[in-house]
Amino acid sequence: MGTIDRAKASFGLWSNGDSLAVARVLGRSGFDYVCLDLQHGLLDVANLHPAAWAVRAGGARCVVRVPWNRPEYLMRALDLGAQAVIVPMVESVAQARAASAACRFGSDGARSWGPVWGGEAPAPAEADAQVQCFVMVETATALAAVEEIAAVPGLAGIYVGPNDLALSTGFGRATYRTDPAIGAMIDRIVAACDANGIVAGLHCDSVEMAEHWFARGVTMLTCATDTVILEQGLVAARDRTLSVSARRPS
Repeated sequence: MGTIDRAKASFGLWSNGDSLAVARVLGRSGFDYVCLDLQHGLLDVANLHPAAWAVRAGGARCVVRVPWNRPEYLMRALDLGAQAVIVPMVESVAQARAASAACRFGSDGARSWGPVWGGEAPAPAEADAQVQCFVMVETATALAAVEEIAAVPGLAGIYVGPNDLALSTGFGRATYRTDPAIGAMIDRIVAACDANGIVAGLHCDSVEMAEHWFARGVTMLTCATDTVILEQGLVAARDRTLSVSARRPS
């Protein structure tokens, strides 16, 4: 699977679970990428390596949201199989630069050389070209500096966390559907990405939301979450069986 590119749409899945079997199913589902969530999901670094490679075996690009903006989290995720990282709660140029540097080797970066499988490891320059770093803009402080953050060298893009963005800016649980101010904030982030030639990404709660924001310039679109899909599928199956049972002659 190629890198996530602003020139075309990349649609992805989000994984809150810790099942290797589910990770493999998600990876072969035909979506462009799967994000394994180490911040709020059940997965942790102990089982990241097999989960990442289960996703990759299915053909999807493996993205990992790390727990926090600490270099050891980013480097460890990349060593264990992540092809891209999403870094939460980045609020300044300095924090964005630190995240970017942790993903690159050599004089322009701060990543430590230590691949798990040395014989299969790509050369440093090749590894740098394959890895992508996305920082999350999801607070009022980050939004105020988004134009400067988007200009940080080495960033592949900005990934918007709309829930925390609404909470941090005083809009509670509002969404772009219920308050135009939320949409305006996301538009500002997309414009900053576009001005700097980087990817604008967004966490979406549905395919319909992904369609809406793709039309407005977002090209990295997470449009479903594994735990939500499972619950919705089970509810639909249950309702259908209850409907069948209700039609049984007395």
